[in-house]
Amino acid sequence: MEKGDSWCRLQGSPQPAELALDGDLVIGGIFSFRTGQDYVINTFQTVPEVRKCKNFNFREFKFAQAVIFAVNEINNSTDMLPDFKLGYKIYDNCGTMDILRAALALASGVKGEVSHNNCTKTETVQAILGHSGSRPTIAFAPVVGRFQIPVVSHFATCACLSNRKEYPTFFRTIPSDYYQSRALAKLVKHFGWTWIGAIAVDNEYGLNGIAAFIQAAHEYGVCIEYSEAFSSSDPPDRLQRIVEIIKHGTSKVMMAFMSHREIKLLTKELYKQNITGMQWVGSDAWITDHSLTDSEGHSILVGSLGFTVSKAKIPGLEEHLRQLHPSQFPDSQFVRDFWEDVFDCTLNRSANTQKRPCSGSESLQNVKSTFTDVSELRFTHNVYKSVYAVAHALDNLIKCKAGKGPFTNGGCADTKHIQPWQVLQYLNTVNFTTEEGEKVYFDSNGDSPARYELVNLQMTNTGTMEGATVGIYDASLPESHQFIMNEVPVSVCSDSCLPGTRKVLQKGKPVCCYDCLPCPAGEISNLTNSIHCMKCPLMFWSNEQKDACIPKAIEFLAYDETLGTLLVLFSLLGVFLTMITTLVFYCHLETPLVRANNSELSFLLLFSLTLCFLCSLTFIGRPSEWSCMLRHTAFGITFVLCISCVLGKTIVVLMAFRATLPGSNVMKWFGPAQQKLSVLGFTLIQVLICILWLTINPPFPSKNVLLYNDKIILECALGSAVGFWAVLGYIGLLAMLCFILAFLARTLPDNFNEAKFITFSMLIFCAVWITFIPAYVSSPGKFTVAVEIFAILASSYGLLFCIFVPKCYIILFRPEQNTKKHIMGKTSRGKSVCRLQVRAQPPELTKAGDFILGGIFTFRTGFRGSVSTFQALPDPQTCLNINVREFKFAQTMIFAIEEINQNPAIIPNHTLGYKIFNSCGMTNIIKSAIDSANGQREIIDERNCTKADTVQAVLGHSGSAPTVGFARILGRFQIPVLSHFATCACLSNREEFPSFFRTIPSDLHQSRALAKLVKHFGWTWVGAISNKNSYGIDGTTTFIEAAKEEGVCVEYYHTFGQEGSLHELKTVVETVKYSTSKVIMAFMSHREMKLLVEELYKQNITGLQWVGSDAWITDHSLTDSEGHSILVGSLGFVVSRAKIPGLEQHLRQLHPSQFPDSQFVRDFWEDMFDCALNGSSNTQRKPCRGSESLQNVKSYFTDVSELRFSNNVYKSVYAVAHALNNLVTCEEGNGPFANGSCANTEYIQPWQVLHHLQNINFTTGQGERVTFDRNGDSPARYELINVQRVTSQTLHVATVGVFDVTLPHGRQFIMNGMEIVWGGGSHMVPVSVCSESCPPGKRKVLQKRKPVCCYDCIPCGEGEISNITDSFECLKCPIYYWPNTRGDTCILKEIEFLSYAEIMGIILTVFCLVGVILTAVITSVFFHFRDTPVVRANNSELSFLLLFSLTLCFLCSLTFIGRPSEWSCMLRHTAFGITFVLCISCVMGKTIVVLMAFRATLPGSDVMKWFGPAQQKLSVLGFTLIQVIICILWLTISPPFPFKNFQTFKDKIILECALGSAVGFWSVLGYIGLLAILCSILAFLARKLPDNFNEAKFITFSMLIFCAVWITFIPAYVSSPGKFTVAVEIFAILASSYGLLFCIFIPKCYIILLRPELNTKKHIMSKTKDIYY
Repeated sequence: MEKGDSWCRLQGSPQPAELALDGDLVIGGIFSFRTGQDYVINTFQTVPEVRKCKNFNFREFKFAQAVIFAVNEINNSTDMLPDFKLGYKIYDNCGTMDILRAALALASGVKGEVSHNNCTKTETVQAILGHSGSRPTIAFAPVVGRFQIPVVSHFATCACLSNRKEYPTFFRTIPSDYYQSRALAKLVKHFGWTWIGAIAVDNEYGLNGIAAFIQAAHEYGVCIEYSEAFSSSDPPDRLQRIVEIIKHGTSKVMMAFMSHREIKLLTKELYKQNITGMQWVGSDAWITDHSLTDSEGHSILVGSLGFTVSKAKIPGLEEHLRQLHPSQFPDSQFVRDFWEDVFDCTLNRSANTQKRPCSGSESLQNVKSTFTDVSELRFTHNVYKSVYAVAHALDNLIKCKAGKGPFTNGGCADTKHIQPWQVLQYLNTVNFTTEEGEKVYFDSNGDSPARYELVNLQMTNTGTMEGATVGIYDASLPESHQFIMNEVPVSVCSDSCLPGTRKVLQKGKPVCCYDCLPCPAGEISNLTNSIHCMKCPLMFWSNEQKDACIPKAIEFLAYDETLGTLLVLFSLLGVFLTMITTLVFYCHLETPLVRANNSELSFLLLFSLTLCFLCSLTFIGRPSEWSCMLRHTAFGITFVLCISCVLGKTIVVLMAFRATLPGSNVMKWFGPAQQKLSVLGFTLIQVLICILWLTINPPFPSKNVLLYNDKIILECALGSAVGFWAVLGYIGLLAMLCFILAFLARTLPDNFNEAKFITFSMLIFCAVWITFIPAYVSSPGKFTVAVEIFAILASSYGLLFCIFVPKCYIILFRPEQNTKKHIMGKTSRGKSVCRLQVRAQPPELTKAGDFILGGIFTFRTGFRGSVSTFQALPDPQTCLNINVREFKFAQTMIFAIEEINQNPAIIPNHTLGYKIFNSCGMTNIIKSAIDSANGQREIIDERNCTKADTVQAVLGHSGSAPTVGFARILGRFQIPVLSHFATCACLSNREEFPSFFRTIPSDLHQSRALAKLVKHFGWTWVGAISNKNSYGIDGTTTFIEAAKEEGVCVEYYHTFGQEGSLHELKTVVETVKYSTSKVIMAFMSHREMKLLVEELYKQNITGLQWVGSDAWITDHSLTDSEGHSILVGSLGFVVSRAKIPGLEQHLRQLHPSQFPDSQFVRDFWEDMFDCALNGSSNTQRKPCRGSESLQNVKSYFTDVSELRFSNNVYKSVYAVAHALNNLVTCEEGNGPFANGSCANTEYIQPWQVLHHLQNINFTTGQGERVTFDRNGDSPARYELINVQRVTSQTLHVATVGVFDVTLPHGRQFIMNGMEIVWGGGSHMVPVSVCSESCPPGKRKVLQKRKPVCCYDCIPCGEGEISNITDSFECLKCPIYYWPNTRGDTCILKEIEFLSYAEIMGIILTVFCLVGVILTAVITSVFFHFRDTPVVRANNSELSFLLLFSLTLCFLCSLTFIGRPSEWSCMLRHTAFGITFVLCISCVMGKTIVVLMAFRATLPGSDVMKWFGPAQQKLSVLGFTLIQVIICILWLTISPPFPFKNFQTFKDKIILECALGSAVGFWSVLGYIGLLAILCSILAFLARKLPDNFNEAKFITFSMLIFCAVWITFIPAYVSSPGKFTVAVEIFAILASSYGLLFCIFIPKCYIILLRPELNTKKHIMSKTKDIYY
């Protein structure tokens, strides 16, 4: 094509408006009358066609009609826009790309026909209304914002649109999702739903909304089980996956943040799988959408809750809607389609022949549909308000009076040529009230006030769903009153009186009517409907609810409370400042200023001030005896010392002046010695006052319960109030005296008259202490002490600052005045100077060629700018700091282009050129992208378009957020965009970014790799921080999802932006500071990372393990940030290193002469060599010699050892070159386009380059394969790097592992074994867990309302073990086993029985054998003396039988010891029963013998013949046979048997003898007891018989012991556990046996062996009383 053939080239055909009306001022509108498009991926073999929309959307059409109605209403009004007619141009589009196309059409507003040879005059709209969706609005708002055209949306709620930096011209009449998200979090908390699922639409609206909801939910203690996202354009398998998650989830409440399209798809699939019973909480985008009724499975949504904008009425709108007719819009195909659909007929011009022809009488007057329904005007009312907002702005603009306008010099806009930015100014200040009383205005972010109605979807009788209002949410109200639910009607005369109140019957009314009066202070009621309140004890007080008495709070001024801490800090600060002042004075001791007015008094005054500051510390803390006495006396003495010094200095000033008068010798009466004595004298008086006070009635600690009812004040009582006020009064007296003297000396003729400063200081001192008295008397509790401390500190600071600060100022900053000459003279002051600096930014690097590649890089980071006020044209932003890495990227691009141009095998006979833009800030980057698409070589005016020079492809940008911004725009023109660094997963969406490619993997893989990384090192408790854009939010969202799959919990997730408020950053830092996780995943760019580490460094927050994204982990510019050492030990994934031969030489050959027009190259050169080039404005640097060279310079720019992202730039250039090579070498007939055609190389279309770029597949010279998948992504392979050392110049990293997505799943993440430096430079792997692992022996119990990683380790219950780490359950041990002490193994239970080997068994055996031996000895004695009277008395045969039975009793106890067996169990109880009955029978026989013998001595008695020796033996035998029979029956029916007792002890097995028959056991015992009681009674009756040796006495004692032992045996036997049961029984046997042996036989043995003289028949029959036992 020759030059001059065309002036302007069209990139696409213009699109006509669906509904239009001409006017003087035109408003644009973008709505989606139809929804849904077929999913198509462009092959770029032909020009992509505009996809058709499918389904009707009556709601959107109603919105458009509301615009038309409002415009007609305004045009009919005489008050608004007089002499002007308002018109409209309304577009009907669906799909983000087509909506963007409509926005560009409205921005250009071409009126007439357009050809390649002509551009007509444009007609740009004054404002654009719409769109209803956040995603489309986000797409076109920044584009039209570049032209300052206002965009007013009625439904786009995404919080991201409030960013004035990215969307400077956006307004909305619906509240931001920020408020809706918080309201939804409050809603779920209100109903106690703390475990919910969250699903969002996969776009900015859904992701930002759900992120804000999750953040607010965490604040309210609500936990999120899962968070998923999808969109209507996703493949079906993604929806299926989400349905499976819902199906297997445990939460019953779902939060759905999406549009009506996605909720329809979701509920339809849930309905198919019969997943019901869920409680839905929805966003306003679908909660009131009437089209939901038409969807399959809509019944699932009945009962849903959600917030939506308030309902309103628009008078006349219904009539307007019903008057709609196709004749009103003859050119609108949609209106015809709409009419045919409503009446099911076909119009004359319609091609639809299947329907009947329309009769012409059809009318909407009687039609009932969602289109004519005006009962739920919520979002339609927002459209109505939007039109009026624009109209009011235009009205104010037109009515502007010259001289009073908002523009420069009070100017107004030219109404014949209104600029969009002028409309913006007026729209910012719009403030009016609608006819319905609703106030309309916009805040600084273009947002409307947030007020919602809470609606509940309910099924009507007609089968449709309607939203019933059940509450409101108003963000303008206080926090506690923002969310209000409608009240439920009740029917009671009076509500129940809650605890804390009491009932008082209403006079003259039934008992059901009463008032609930709160209990008085100090009284409680802890019952509902209580009639009385109870008074709390003296040391207790009622709680806030007045339903419980709680101990009164003890109050005193403590060090750890805020007030105490502040006072301590001010006290220590005063000490520090005093010491600094002392040091300054000491260092300048010989200067005239210090020596003036007695330097010794100055140092003594500083010392006393130090004591004053320190004495205030004695007032803080819990009062004690010593502190109470110390605080007031120390205060009094130190302040008198201080005032005495000031008084001495004042007198010195006066005396010194008097001494200068002729003949005066006054100074000899007040020399240095007298000054010291005066200070000492004044101070001694105060010391005496304090001694008297402490002696007579000192201060003491006291509990004050009278001042406050609800707390106890610990304070120091004054003791003697006279002493306290005497101390204060004396200080006040000296202060007044000092003030008077200083005041008299204030005008003395001295240039530096110290009396002036003393006057000020004493004025402050007196003022403080005069106000102190009423404040001290009236201040309550601890504030009394605080007032006194404040008075001490204030007066001390007053003295310090007034007296010493002026001197320090002169000493340090004005040394020329610190001379004796100056002190006696006068000085003058200087003036300050201001300087203004301005800096401009020129264009950058270009080179001509047959094919041009565009490049967008940010050579400088950070910019200086402000939000436009639109009172004048916005000022351009000024970029600041040099970014060497970005400049290296640009040079890599240039190197690759030059290398290709020298290679004849690639693009033969053609050359590549480049246009590289240097831009910072979103606006400038988008402008650079538009310039790349425009490609105008010359300056243009309104009447001329130059020849276009559009680039074939654009390389860049390094950031995801800017790339998202301009890739949408360039995608509209099918211009390829190749990024080397933009990793946001959102860019893989071919619907939104059809022309985007990248040579770096998507963040989807990086996020999953980072999740695997933290899991690999056992970090299950991490924090997450990202920048506030798509790159950070999408990447972190994917990381969080992947982390959950790996079992990793995220403690917190915060976002902030480089351009955001400082408060956002502070919030993030505070969260990091007080969090418990030690590992932080930072998904952001190097700019945000710099800000974050600098703030963390300032607050000394170190020792953290950072895990970073590739956007900052190897960024060299981090070394320039303060606090870069914090990043030592960071881990992160980054693309693989590579080598580019020749690049280093190219970089080192750089010289400003190569780019003479580039200001940046000049600045870079000057910065590198610290010199100034010719023509430079920098005069502070030395001139450059001209011999400077980069050949020997070591810097990051020339360093090619870490070529990671630079290699991506290199590959991007070669990818475009190979695509162009394939295009130019195409053979006609074998081409990829229609009929095998090829592209016209002289007129290459961008979409043709796209096709070849999509299909490139080549290998670089370094052996790396370059290809793109269908989403434009490269294969994902990362290196895991470790930041091992960071200095001010270098960033040292080491590769410690790799992650390759192309490998099998289990082998994708591989460590190489290299040593890793951890966070803070540590060589130990950091631990970051919410809870430590539960060791074996314990189980995990999740903490309430916390993630699954937070749990408590609870020891396993009794009898249970856990033998693995982090066990959720404990296993029960088998019955014969029991856990060991650690609870991790089951061991055999200990078997317990009374054995011979243990101490107790041995002792009992010894006592048993001792009893046998004693019995045998006694038997031997009795046998030896068997013929003596004592032995023969009372039947000696019975005595020997009794001794034999006692031997058996002792021996039978041995059967109870040892392991129980069948024979031992049967033997022990039967042997015991029979032997004891034999024993008791013998005793009873002896007792009967005694009684019968006495009866036989009476005259005529022959009783002994009935109880002679034979009868005695028979009685013993008879009594014993009865017991034998009982035992035989017992052993026959149910004998005792060995038994393992598991019940008594859980950790041991008791081997014991079960009784078999309890009746048998107690029968044996009962029979023994019966005989023992009978024997005791008989022996008791015979105790006083006239016999000198009455055996009945001893038998009585023995049976008394026997009965006592066995009576106590019963409870002891029943209650004793385990082997002690047996021990108790043995003890009873032995105790009773020993009792019988000792009581019956020991007295007889005593007589036989030791008193043989008493062993005579004569003595036994005598009446003597001389025997004592």
